[in-house]
Amino acid sequence: MLDDRRAWQGVWMAPFRVILLPGSVLPAELAYRSLVAALSSDAEVVAKDLEVYATAEAPIDYTLDLEVAGVLREADARGWERVHLVGYSGGGAAALAVAAHHPERLSSLALLEPAWAGRWELSAAEQALWREYDRLEALPPDELMRGFMPLNVKPGVELPPSPSGEPPPWMAKRPGGIQAFLRTFRTYDLDRGALARFDRPVYYALGALSNPDQFGEIATRLGGVFPDYQLEVFDERHHFDPPHRLEPDRLADSLRALWRRADATWPTP
Repeated sequence: MLDDRRAWQGVWMAPFRVILLPGSVLPAELAYRSLVAALSSDAEVVAKDLEVYATAEAPIDYTLDLEVAGVLREADARGWERVHLVGYSGGGAAALAVAAHHPERLSSLALLEPAWAGRWELSAAEQALWREYDRLEALPPDELMRGFMPLNVKPGVELPPSPSGEPPPWMAKRPGGIQAFLRTFRTYDLDRGALARFDRPVYYALGALSNPDQFGEIATRLGGVFPDYQLEVFDERHHFDPPHRLEPDRLADSLRALWRRADATWPTP
């Protein structure tokens, strides 16, 4: 059961208010089950599904603004003026958009290998990788998924096997959702200046076995943007066996440290 208050340095404080955004494949409940359990003693956690999957098909005019609106709506429904926002992969890109547009609603920002972080200052390696993603967008669903996964890890990394049996019903939406993300990544204006003005603590979790031309490059670029930025590397992890599923206790400890530091400066209203 969730404690209704938590103790820190002898002061009783309200639970951390947290929204978790998943990536473009697993639903939020499945993606974050282990992390939610690890955080349950001192946080009120919402694992929120992405808005791109709220309808039968991804909206043809989908942009990250739809995810931004969904985060604000979730916080408003709970009466939360500010939240600690955590985003993985596509959800990480959406979390960056929230920070750029509504920094006043965030107490902190935690990024678990965001799939995209703007189009400015892309290295040659990143530009080449995004040309590969552009090529995938036009492929049939099965081919898209087969091509998509290897791009997210280092060459030679063994990907987890596909589950046996019939795929779950939610899986049918995933190729369309990935395509919608790829489309908005090409055109969305993520304001670098707005991120540079974001003065709350930012945490980035990076798997050492993930594709360095994507997630490593993003980690480096964002480290030069956010004024209060912490990078943590998980040596044995990659994008498809991430720390929120495989090392939830370690990640939970890092997130609590981030949130305590944020709340010491901006107490939960």
